[in-house]
Amino acid sequence: MGLVLFPGDGDISSPDVSWSYSGFAAFRRRVAETEGFVLSEMRGFGGERPWSEVSTPLEPLLDHPDDGGDDLSPAECASIQVRLEAITDQWAREGGDPLLQHHIEDARQLTVVLRLCIERGVPLVFL
Repeated sequence: MGLVLFPGDGDISSPDVSWSYSGFAAFRRRVAETEGFVLSEMRGFGGERPWSEVSTPLEPLLDHPDDGGDDLSPAECASIQVRLEAITDQWAREGGDPLLQHHIEDARQLTVVLRLCIERGVPLVFL
């Protein structure tokens, strides 16, 4: 069982990105760490730290239910895409372990999906 993120335009041939729940959790933990905070300290992830104390354009992605919840708007997708591309470039320069390489691939795949949402003016759907 897992989740899939895809453009909400009804085109079933569009690219998507999928994770197991544990894989998505690991991906988000690494993204948060790169942004300078620990996800497990945040409200909704076992901690008490409010999201208002964190400044990142990735908040809509990081502070989102694993599946369901509201779709992300094209504007949210645009801000996420820009920052996620910068993080992916940073990770690629770091090189490293196989898990990091897997996160880089996932981030690049998500960036493709985000770009489609922006170009088509449709939301990013979590299923």
